[in-house]
Amino acid sequence: MNETHSAPRFGTAGLSDSYTGKTPADIAAYTASFGLTAFEYQCGRGVRISAGRAAMLGAACAEKSIALSVHAPYYISMSSLEEEKRLRSVDYILQSCAAVKAMGGRRVVFHSGSCGKQSREQALEKALDTMRRAVAAVDAAGYGDCILCPETMGKVNQLGTLDEVLALCAVDDRITPCIDFGHLYARSQGAQFAENAAADYAALLDWLEEALGDARARCFHAHFSRIAYTKGGEKCHLTLADTQYGPPHEPLLRLIKQRGLAPTIICESDGTQAEDAAALAAAYAAAGA
Repeated sequence: MNETHSAPRFGTAGLSDSYTGKTPADIAAYTASFGLTAFEYQCGRGVRISAGRAAMLGAACAEKSIALSVHAPYYISMSSLEEEKRLRSVDYILQSCAAVKAMGGRRVVFHSGSCGKQSREQALEKALDTMRRAVAAVDAAGYGDCILCPETMGKVNQLGTLDEVLALCAVDDRITPCIDFGHLYARSQGAQFAENAAADYAALLDWLEEALGDARARCFHAHFSRIAYTKGGEKCHLTLADTQYGPPHEPLLRLIKQRGLAPTIICESDGTQAEDAAALAAAYAAAGA
């Protein structure tokens, strides 16, 4: 059911400021020019790509061995107090699955929502119910081979700690975590992946293996960027050149290489995601050398 590949894939969330193309073929050529093998199409403000254009993007990327994923709309709220919003969230996931299938991809990344005026436990229970409904709807729509990827979140009031994401992954074995390392760093106000970065990364990878115990722990989805934070958590995405904030990437990439893991790592740097994704790939290649 889950994807398996032998080595990490590195790619981008959308396109860097340096991109000047216009066509799906241009996107594929641009991404490949950085030596990247993944691309996450951004549907944060709605799934607006036509089936025809999605198919064109998929064909162009397939020619260059670029794996495609989709980031679902930001306004998904699986934990909303309003049932209507939760049901609409299932529809947004279905729309995202349709888009990624048209592209020839499988992974759909999404945010779970916020806790709002309820406890974290209550919010998680609602999200788990919505997750079960989403899985049933995905199956009914014929998208059963899609891989749903709930994301760890950067703001303290958002649903999306590592434990909460892994609870959602327990609903079905096709659900694979999207570990956003910058988000986890920001929601801890820089306490995680800082002074003891290597140990923190190792503990997280250990917990993935213990909690999932299958290919999902080896081929998990990931987002990576440096992120500035406030008391509430995530403030804004930065670039790898912005070293005032973390998290650092080298200790993580060394561990991924040492353990023989094969995640898809999507760079979300602010405006330099292709350039920084190439830097991540280079750092992985050089790890342990």
